[in-house]
Amino acid sequence: MKVAVVTIAARRDRHLRMQLRSLERSQRTCDDHIVVAMGDPRTMDTVSENGHARGIWLDHDDGPLPLAAARNAGADAALAAGADLLVFLDVDCLASEGLLGCYVSAAEHPDNRSALLSGPVTYLPPPEPAGYDLAGLGRLRSPHPARPAPPPGTVTAGSDFDLFWSLSFAVGRATWQHIGGFCTDYTGYGGEDTDFAQTARAAGVGLRWVGGADAFHQYHPVSDPPVEHLRDILTNAHTFHRRWGWWPMQGWLRAFEADGLIEYDRDRRTWVRS
Repeated sequence: MKVAVVTIAARRDRHLRMQLRSLERSQRTCDDHIVVAMGDPRTMDTVSENGHARGIWLDHDDGPLPLAAARNAGADAALAAGADLLVFLDVDCLASEGLLGCYVSAAEHPDNRSALLSGPVTYLPPPEPAGYDLAGLGRLRSPHPARPAPPPGTVTAGSDFDLFWSLSFAVGRATWQHIGGFCTDYTGYGGEDTDFAQTARAAGVGLRWVGGADAFHQYHPVSDPPVEHLRDILTNAHTFHRRWGWWPMQGWLRAFEADGLIEYDRDRRTWVRS
């Protein structure tokens, strides 16, 4: 099975370098690692400086990042090079030594070949001045409590596609093509991975939670709710509602409402800026 890792990036040089280092420690090496640079020359430079990956350029100037289009471009390049399994890894995520091997083992089982495969993700605390100790990541393992985290070596079937996220997941060639990739109506932060999961569900694709396929999300400051992404989230929420008939990211929408940033127009049955 030929395995390709797909990462999309812009202005995340330090995190990307750490990810590249983590993949060098993998017990099961990847056959291809594609890093899609969304209009950021430094991302291409970082890939060139560190070897072990190849950069794909995606034109982008200003405005919301084309996250969906970038993932599709990375997948297209990987499949064109003969990949059988696509492993999508967020640029902020470090791969555990067992991540690729666990995804491959799960993908090789007949029950999982037509499914989205999702591994546990741990959000890391701020690093020490010298950075994260990649050999000691396991000591920091604390998977996000809202999602299943089966014991290593086991796979659990899931039915709640709302729990899917794009930080770390794997999908086989035929299943990716059956889903049709990410909907490029979405730009910027929020909603495109929820849409992808709903498209998979509607297409009869399963969901599996893969124990041992651990990723570790590197620390960076965030807002709660993410007010810096309010415009993207509201625009993408409208796109999702148009496609599926219900509102995604409801926790964020309610938090924005509580902060007086948006309100629900009951006559028009839609969320609007306050």
